Amino acid sequence: MSKATRFDYGWVVVGAGALMTCVGFGTMLSLAVFLQPISDAMGWSRAGVSAAATLDFLCMGFAAFAWGALSDRFGTRIVVLAGSLLLGLGLVTASQAQSLWQFQLCFGVLIGIAAGSFYAPMMALASAWIDKHRSLAVALVSAGMGVSPLTVAPSASWLITAYDWRFAMLVIGIAAWALLIPASFLVRPAPQGSNVAMPTAANAPQTEWTVAQALRTPQFITLALAHFACCAAHSGPIFHMVSYAMVCGIAPLTAVTVYSLAGFSGLGGRLLLGVLADRLGAKPVLVGGLLVQALSIATYLAVAQLGLFYALSVVFGLAYGGVMPLYAVLVREFFGARIMGTVFGAVSAFASLGMALGPWAGGYVFDTFHGYTWLHAGSFAIGLAAVAVALSFSTRRQPSLDLGRAAA
Repeated sequence: MSKATRFDYGWVVVGAGALMTCVGFGTMLSLAVFLQPISDAMGWSRAGVSAAATLDFLCMGFAAFAWGALSDRFGTRIVVLAGSLLLGLGLVTASQAQSLWQFQLCFGVLIGIAAGSFYAPMMALASAWIDKHRSLAVALVSAGMGVSPLTVAPSASWLITAYDWRFAMLVIGIAAWALLIPASFLVRPAPQGSNVAMPTAANAPQTEWTVAQALRTPQFITLALAHFACCAAHSGPIFHMVSYAMVCGIAPLTAVTVYSLAGFSGLGGRLLLGVLADRLGAKPVLVGGLLVQALSIATYLAVAQLGLFYALSVVFGLAYGGVMPLYAVLVREFFGARIMGTVFGAVSAFASLGMALGPWAGGYVFDTFHGYTWLHAGSFAIGLAAVAVALSFSTRRQPSLDLGRAAA
Protein backbone atom coordinates (compact mmCIF):
# COMPACT_ATOMS: atom_id res chain seq x y z
CA MET A 1 0.00 0.00 0.00
CA SER A 2 1.46 3.35 -0.99
CA LYS A 3 1.91 6.26 1.39
CA ALA A 4 -0.67 8.27 -0.57
CA THR A 5 -3.21 5.47 -0.23
CA ARG A 6 -2.57 5.23 3.48
CA PHE A 7 -2.99 8.97 3.87
CA ASP A 8 -6.26 8.90 1.95
CA TYR A 9 -7.64 6.06 4.08
CA GLY A 10 -6.89 8.10 7.18
CA TRP A 11 -9.71 10.41 6.18
CA VAL A 12 -12.06 7.42 5.96
CA VAL A 13 -11.16 6.70 9.60
CA VAL A 14 -11.82 10.36 10.42
CA GLY A 15 -15.24 10.13 8.75
CA ALA A 16 -16.11 6.99 10.70
CA GLY A 17 -15.07 8.75 13.91
CA ALA A 18 -17.25 11.77 13.11
CA LEU A 19 -20.25 9.47 12.53
CA MET A 20 -19.61 7.68 15.83
CA THR A 21 -19.36 10.86 17.90
CA CYS A 22 -22.47 12.23 16.16
CA VAL A 23 -24.62 9.19 16.90
CA GLY A 24 -23.10 8.47 20.31
CA PHE A 25 -23.39 11.96 21.73
CA GLY A 26 -26.56 12.70 19.79
CA THR A 27 -28.47 9.84 21.37
CA MET A 28 -27.22 10.83 24.81
CA LEU A 29 -28.16 14.50 24.38
CA SER A 30 -31.54 13.62 22.84
CA LEU A 31 -32.81 13.10 26.38
CA ALA A 32 -33.71 16.81 26.32
CA VAL A 33 -36.28 15.98 23.62
CA PHE A 34 -37.59 12.90 25.45
CA LEU A 35 -37.78 14.61 28.85
CA GLN A 36 -41.32 16.00 28.77
CA PRO A 37 -42.96 13.13 26.83
CA ILE A 38 -41.47 10.52 29.19
CA SER A 39 -42.42 12.52 32.28
CA ASP A 40 -45.99 13.03 31.05
CA ALA A 41 -46.49 9.44 29.88
CA MET A 42 -44.91 7.66 32.84
CA GLY A 43 -45.62 10.08 35.67
CA TRP A 44 -41.93 10.24 36.57
CA SER A 45 -40.52 13.50 37.88
CA ARG A 46 -38.45 15.58 35.50
CA ALA A 47 -35.66 15.60 38.04
CA GLY A 48 -35.70 11.79 38.02
CA VAL A 49 -35.61 11.57 34.24
CA SER A 50 -32.96 14.29 34.03
CA ALA A 51 -30.80 12.36 36.48
CA ALA A 52 -30.11 9.97 33.60
CA ALA A 53 -28.19 12.80 31.90
CA THR A 54 -25.98 13.30 34.95
CA LEU A 55 -25.34 9.56 35.05
CA ASP A 56 -24.46 9.69 31.35
CA PHE A 57 -21.69 12.23 31.88
CA LEU A 58 -20.34 10.54 34.98
CA CYS A 59 -20.30 7.07 33.42
CA MET A 60 -18.87 8.40 30.19
CA GLY A 61 -16.06 10.09 32.09
CA PHE A 62 -15.02 7.01 34.05
CA ALA A 63 -15.50 4.72 31.04
CA ALA A 64 -13.40 6.93 28.74
CA PHE A 65 -10.24 6.08 30.65
CA ALA A 66 -10.94 2.34 30.49
CA TRP A 67 -11.92 2.42 26.81
CA GLY A 68 -8.78 4.41 25.99
CA ALA A 69 -6.57 1.87 27.75
CA LEU A 70 -8.33 -1.01 25.97
CA SER A 71 -7.88 0.67 22.58
CA ASP A 72 -4.14 1.05 23.20
CA ARG A 73 -3.89 -2.62 24.15
CA PHE A 74 -6.31 -4.39 21.81
CA GLY A 75 -6.93 -1.87 19.03
CA THR A 76 -9.63 0.71 18.36
CA ARG A 77 -11.93 -1.41 16.18
CA ILE A 78 -12.92 -3.86 18.92
CA VAL A 79 -13.51 -0.97 21.34
CA VAL A 80 -15.84 1.02 19.08
CA LEU A 81 -17.61 -2.17 18.00
CA ALA A 82 -18.31 -3.02 21.63
CA GLY A 83 -19.45 0.55 22.25
CA SER A 84 -21.77 0.42 19.23
CA LEU A 85 -23.41 -2.78 20.47
CA LEU A 86 -23.77 -1.34 23.97
CA LEU A 87 -25.23 1.96 22.72
CA GLY A 88 -27.98 0.25 20.77
CA LEU A 89 -28.65 -2.09 23.69
CA GLY A 90 -29.02 0.85 26.07
CA LEU A 91 -31.53 2.60 23.81
CA VAL A 92 -33.57 -0.53 23.06
CA THR A 93 -33.79 -1.58 26.71
CA ALA A 94 -34.49 1.98 27.89
CA SER A 95 -37.42 2.12 25.47
CA GLN A 96 -38.98 -0.82 27.33
CA ALA A 97 -38.27 0.38 30.89
CA GLN A 98 -41.22 0.07 33.25
CA SER A 99 -39.77 1.91 36.24
CA LEU A 100 -37.61 4.99 36.71
CA TRP A 101 -34.61 3.08 38.07
CA GLN A 102 -34.67 0.79 35.04
CA PHE A 103 -34.68 3.79 32.74
CA GLN A 104 -31.84 5.46 34.64
CA LEU A 105 -29.80 2.26 34.49
CA CYS A 106 -30.34 1.67 30.77
CA PHE A 107 -30.18 5.23 29.50
CA GLY A 108 -27.91 6.77 32.12
CA VAL A 109 -25.39 3.98 32.69
CA LEU A 110 -25.31 1.86 29.51
CA ILE A 111 -25.45 4.78 27.08
CA GLY A 112 -22.95 6.78 29.12
CA ILE A 113 -20.47 3.90 29.10
CA ALA A 114 -21.04 3.37 25.38
CA ALA A 115 -20.56 7.04 24.48
CA GLY A 116 -17.18 7.00 26.22
CA SER A 117 -15.93 4.37 23.77
CA PHE A 118 -15.99 6.66 20.73
CA TYR A 119 -14.44 10.03 21.57
CA ALA A 120 -11.01 9.31 23.07
CA PRO A 121 -10.17 6.17 21.04
CA MET A 122 -11.19 7.70 17.70
CA MET A 123 -9.45 11.01 18.44
CA ALA A 124 -6.29 9.05 19.23
CA LEU A 125 -6.57 6.95 16.08
CA ALA A 126 -7.27 9.96 13.85
CA SER A 127 -4.22 11.76 15.20
CA ALA A 128 -2.12 8.65 14.48
CA TRP A 129 -3.35 8.40 10.89
CA ILE A 130 -3.12 12.08 9.94
CA ASP A 131 0.14 13.91 10.44
CA LYS A 132 0.20 17.07 8.30
CA HIS A 133 -3.33 18.21 9.18
CA ARG A 134 -3.63 16.54 12.56
CA SER A 135 -5.52 19.38 14.28
CA LEU A 136 -8.08 19.45 11.46
CA ALA A 137 -8.46 15.66 11.60
CA VAL A 138 -9.29 15.53 15.31
CA ALA A 139 -11.52 18.59 14.85
CA LEU A 140 -13.55 16.70 12.26
CA VAL A 141 -13.94 13.71 14.58
CA SER A 142 -15.07 16.08 17.32
CA ALA A 143 -17.36 17.86 14.84
CA GLY A 144 -19.72 14.92 15.06
CA MET A 145 -20.68 16.21 18.49
CA GLY A 146 -21.64 19.53 16.90
CA VAL A 147 -23.74 17.89 14.21
CA SER A 148 -25.65 15.68 16.66
CA PRO A 149 -28.12 18.35 17.90
CA LEU A 150 -29.04 19.01 14.26
CA THR A 151 -29.65 15.36 13.36
CA VAL A 152 -30.54 12.95 16.17
CA ALA A 153 -32.64 15.36 18.25
CA PRO A 154 -34.92 16.49 15.37
CA SER A 155 -35.37 12.87 14.30
CA ALA A 156 -36.35 11.91 17.83
CA SER A 157 -38.80 14.84 18.03
CA TRP A 158 -40.50 13.81 14.78
CA LEU A 159 -40.81 10.18 15.85
CA ILE A 160 -42.23 11.14 19.24
CA THR A 161 -44.81 13.40 17.60
CA ALA A 162 -45.80 10.77 15.03
CA TYR A 163 -45.81 7.80 17.43
CA ASP A 164 -44.69 7.86 21.07
CA TRP A 165 -41.47 8.04 23.10
CA ARG A 166 -41.00 4.28 23.36
CA PHE A 167 -41.24 3.70 19.62
CA ALA A 168 -38.96 6.68 18.95
CA MET A 169 -36.24 5.43 21.29
CA LEU A 170 -36.52 1.89 19.92
CA VAL A 171 -36.10 3.11 16.33
CA ILE A 172 -33.10 5.27 17.26
CA GLY A 173 -31.51 2.28 19.00
CA ILE A 174 -31.93 0.07 15.93
CA ALA A 175 -30.68 2.90 13.69
CA ALA A 176 -27.60 3.26 15.91
CA TRP A 177 -26.79 -0.41 15.38
CA ALA A 178 -27.38 -0.09 11.63
CA LEU A 179 -25.03 2.89 11.32
CA LEU A 180 -22.30 2.20 13.83
CA ILE A 181 -21.67 -1.53 13.50
CA PRO A 182 -20.71 -1.25 9.79
CA ALA A 183 -18.72 1.93 10.53
CA SER A 184 -16.73 0.01 13.15
CA PHE A 185 -15.38 -2.29 10.45
CA LEU A 186 -14.01 0.73 8.56
CA VAL A 187 -11.69 1.40 11.48
CA ARG A 188 -8.14 0.20 10.87
CA PRO A 189 -4.95 0.64 12.88
CA ALA A 190 -2.62 3.36 11.67
CA PRO A 191 0.21 2.04 9.47
CA GLN A 192 3.50 1.48 11.19
CA GLY A 193 6.95 2.39 9.97
CA SER A 194 5.94 5.54 8.09
CA ASN A 195 5.61 9.19 8.83
CA VAL A 196 1.86 8.87 8.64
CA ALA A 197 1.74 6.97 11.89
CA MET A 198 4.75 8.53 13.55
CA PRO A 199 5.20 12.05 14.85
CA THR A 200 7.48 14.39 12.99
CA ALA A 201 10.98 15.08 14.21
CA ALA A 202 9.94 18.51 15.41
CA ASN A 203 7.32 17.24 17.81
CA ALA A 204 8.33 13.64 18.55
CA PRO A 205 8.30 12.77 22.24
CA GLN A 206 11.81 12.42 23.61
CA THR A 207 10.68 9.83 26.14
CA GLU A 208 8.85 6.53 25.69
CA TRP A 209 6.35 7.14 28.44
CA THR A 210 4.61 4.46 30.42
CA VAL A 211 1.04 5.22 31.45
CA ALA A 212 2.03 5.50 35.12
CA GLN A 213 4.77 7.99 34.27
CA ALA A 214 2.54 10.03 31.96
CA LEU A 215 -0.28 10.36 34.50
CA ARG A 216 2.15 11.79 37.06
CA THR A 217 3.62 14.49 34.86
CA PRO A 218 2.77 18.18 35.36
CA GLN A 219 1.71 18.27 31.71
CA PHE A 220 -1.00 15.65 32.19
CA ILE A 221 -2.24 17.35 35.36
CA THR A 222 -2.31 20.70 33.59
CA LEU A 223 -4.28 19.41 30.60
CA ALA A 224 -6.73 17.50 32.81
CA LEU A 225 -7.40 20.54 35.01
CA ALA A 226 -7.69 22.87 32.02
CA HIS A 227 -10.20 20.54 30.30
CA PHE A 228 -12.17 20.17 33.54
CA ALA A 229 -12.35 23.94 34.07
CA CYS A 230 -13.15 24.55 30.40
CA CYS A 231 -16.14 22.18 30.49
CA ALA A 232 -17.28 23.27 33.95
CA ALA A 233 -17.30 26.86 32.68
CA HIS A 234 -19.37 26.33 29.54
CA SER A 235 -21.65 23.42 30.47
CA GLY A 236 -23.91 25.45 32.79
CA PRO A 237 -24.47 28.35 30.36
CA ILE A 238 -25.07 25.91 27.50
CA PHE A 239 -27.50 23.67 29.38
CA HIS A 240 -29.47 26.63 30.77
CA MET A 241 -29.25 28.81 27.64
CA VAL A 242 -32.87 28.26 26.63
CA SER A 243 -34.16 28.84 30.17
CA TYR A 244 -32.11 32.02 30.53
CA ALA A 245 -33.40 33.39 27.23
CA MET A 246 -36.96 32.69 28.38
CA VAL A 247 -36.27 34.48 31.67
CA CYS A 248 -35.23 37.47 29.56
CA GLY A 249 -38.65 37.44 27.86
CA ILE A 250 -37.88 35.50 24.69
CA ALA A 251 -40.57 33.09 23.49
CA PRO A 252 -39.81 29.39 24.10
CA LEU A 253 -39.61 28.33 20.44
CA THR A 254 -37.41 31.30 19.63
CA ALA A 255 -35.22 30.57 22.63
CA VAL A 256 -34.53 27.10 21.19
CA THR A 257 -33.15 28.71 18.03
CA VAL A 258 -30.61 30.58 20.17
CA TYR A 259 -29.37 27.25 21.48
CA SER A 260 -29.36 25.67 18.01
CA LEU A 261 -27.31 28.56 16.61
CA ALA A 262 -24.70 28.11 19.35
CA GLY A 263 -24.46 24.40 18.52
CA PHE A 264 -24.09 25.10 14.80
CA SER A 265 -21.41 27.71 15.52
CA GLY A 266 -19.63 25.12 17.66
CA LEU A 267 -19.33 22.95 14.56
CA GLY A 268 -17.73 25.82 12.66
CA GLY A 269 -15.47 26.58 15.61
CA ARG A 270 -14.06 23.07 15.61
CA LEU A 271 -13.05 23.43 11.97
CA LEU A 272 -11.79 27.02 12.24
CA LEU A 273 -9.67 26.53 15.33
CA GLY A 274 -8.45 23.19 13.99
CA VAL A 275 -7.07 24.91 10.88
CA LEU A 276 -5.56 27.71 12.99
CA ALA A 277 -3.90 25.18 15.28
CA ASP A 278 -2.24 23.50 12.31
CA ARG A 279 -0.75 26.89 11.37
CA LEU A 280 -0.08 28.53 14.73
CA GLY A 281 0.22 25.62 17.14
CA ALA A 282 -2.36 24.06 19.45
CA LYS A 283 -1.41 25.81 22.69
CA PRO A 284 -1.78 29.48 21.62
CA VAL A 285 -5.03 28.72 19.82
CA LEU A 286 -6.35 26.87 22.89
CA VAL A 287 -5.47 29.75 25.21
CA GLY A 288 -7.05 32.28 22.86
CA GLY A 289 -10.21 30.19 22.49
CA LEU A 290 -10.55 29.76 26.26
CA LEU A 291 -10.21 33.52 26.75
CA VAL A 292 -12.94 34.23 24.18
CA GLN A 293 -15.12 31.60 25.88
CA ALA A 294 -14.70 33.24 29.29
CA LEU A 295 -15.46 36.72 27.94
CA SER A 296 -18.52 35.40 26.11
CA ILE A 297 -19.87 33.89 29.32
CA ALA A 298 -19.37 37.21 31.11
CA THR A 299 -21.23 38.99 28.31
CA TYR A 300 -24.39 37.05 29.12
CA LEU A 301 -24.65 39.27 32.21
CA ALA A 302 -25.41 42.22 29.90
CA VAL A 303 -27.51 40.52 27.21
CA ALA A 304 -31.31 40.51 27.20
CA GLN A 305 -32.41 41.15 23.59
CA LEU A 306 -32.85 38.53 20.88
CA GLY A 307 -30.42 40.06 18.39
CA LEU A 308 -27.69 40.21 21.01
CA PHE A 309 -28.44 36.62 22.04
CA TYR A 310 -27.93 35.50 18.44
CA ALA A 311 -24.67 37.41 18.09
CA LEU A 312 -23.35 36.07 21.37
CA SER A 313 -24.39 32.52 20.48
CA VAL A 314 -22.19 32.68 17.38
CA VAL A 315 -19.11 33.85 19.29
CA PHE A 316 -19.68 31.57 22.28
CA GLY A 317 -20.30 28.55 20.03
CA LEU A 318 -17.16 29.18 18.01
CA ALA A 319 -15.11 29.36 21.20
CA TYR A 320 -16.42 26.42 23.23
CA GLY A 321 -16.70 24.17 20.18
CA GLY A 322 -13.30 25.12 18.80
CA VAL A 323 -11.23 24.43 21.90
CA MET A 324 -12.52 20.91 22.51
CA PRO A 325 -10.36 18.97 19.99
CA LEU A 326 -7.15 20.84 20.87
CA TYR A 327 -6.57 18.92 24.10
CA ALA A 328 -6.19 15.74 22.03
CA VAL A 329 -3.61 17.44 19.82
CA LEU A 330 -1.53 18.50 22.84
CA VAL A 331 -1.73 15.01 24.36
CA ARG A 332 -0.57 13.50 21.07
CA GLU A 333 2.29 15.98 20.61
CA PHE A 334 3.63 15.54 24.13
CA PHE A 335 3.03 11.88 24.95
CA GLY A 336 3.04 10.33 21.47
CA ALA A 337 0.71 7.84 19.81
CA ARG A 338 1.53 4.66 21.73
CA ILE A 339 -0.39 5.53 24.92
CA MET A 340 -2.52 8.37 23.62
CA GLY A 341 -5.80 6.48 23.98
CA THR A 342 -5.19 5.90 27.68
CA VAL A 343 -3.86 9.38 28.45
CA PHE A 344 -6.50 11.25 26.48
CA GLY A 345 -9.16 8.98 27.96
CA ALA A 346 -8.02 10.11 31.40
CA VAL A 347 -8.09 13.77 30.33
CA SER A 348 -11.59 13.24 28.90
CA ALA A 349 -12.72 11.76 32.21
CA PHE A 350 -11.94 15.07 33.91
CA ALA A 351 -13.80 16.91 31.13
CA SER A 352 -16.89 14.77 31.69
CA LEU A 353 -16.86 15.59 35.39
CA GLY A 354 -16.79 19.26 34.46
CA MET A 355 -19.71 18.76 32.09
CA ALA A 356 -21.69 17.01 34.83
CA LEU A 357 -21.10 19.91 37.24
CA GLY A 358 -22.51 22.78 35.16
CA PRO A 359 -26.15 21.72 34.69
CA TRP A 360 -26.55 20.85 38.38
CA ALA A 361 -24.87 24.09 39.50
CA GLY A 362 -27.08 26.16 37.20
CA GLY A 363 -30.24 24.53 38.57
CA TYR A 364 -29.09 25.09 42.14
CA VAL A 365 -28.29 28.76 41.48
CA PHE A 366 -31.66 29.38 39.83
CA ASP A 367 -33.61 27.63 42.60
CA THR A 368 -31.71 29.59 45.26
CA PHE A 369 -31.48 33.06 43.70
CA HIS A 370 -34.30 32.91 41.11
CA GLY A 371 -31.97 33.97 38.32
CA TYR A 372 -28.79 33.06 36.47
CA THR A 373 -26.55 35.99 37.39
CA TRP A 374 -24.38 33.97 39.76
CA LEU A 375 -24.19 31.08 37.27
CA HIS A 376 -22.65 33.32 34.63
CA ALA A 377 -20.42 35.11 37.13
CA GLY A 378 -19.14 31.83 38.54
CA SER A 379 -18.70 30.31 35.10
CA PHE A 380 -16.73 33.38 34.00
CA ALA A 381 -14.38 32.96 36.96
CA ILE A 382 -13.90 29.26 36.19
CA GLY A 383 -13.32 30.15 32.54
CA LEU A 384 -10.53 32.55 33.50
CA ALA A 385 -9.02 29.80 35.66
CA ALA A 386 -9.01 27.54 32.58
CA VAL A 387 -7.08 30.21 30.66
CA ALA A 388 -4.50 30.49 33.45
CA VAL A 389 -4.05 26.73 33.69
CA ALA A 390 -3.70 26.33 29.91
CA LEU A 391 -1.08 29.09 29.85
CA SER A 392 0.99 27.10 32.33
CA PHE A 393 1.17 24.04 30.06
CA SER A 394 4.81 23.45 29.17
CA THR A 395 5.72 21.76 25.90
CA ARG A 396 9.37 21.49 26.94
CA ARG A 397 10.38 17.94 27.75
CA GLN A 398 12.90 17.08 30.42
CA PRO A 399 12.97 13.26 30.38
CA SER A 400 15.30 12.71 33.31
CA LEU A 401 13.46 15.15 35.53
CA ASP A 402 10.00 13.90 34.57
CA LEU A 403 10.92 10.25 35.02
CA GLY A 404 12.58 11.01 38.34
CA ARG A 405 9.40 12.65 39.57
CA ALA A 406 7.29 9.78 38.26
CA ALA A 407 9.43 7.29 40.13
CA ALA A 408 9.34 9.29 43.36
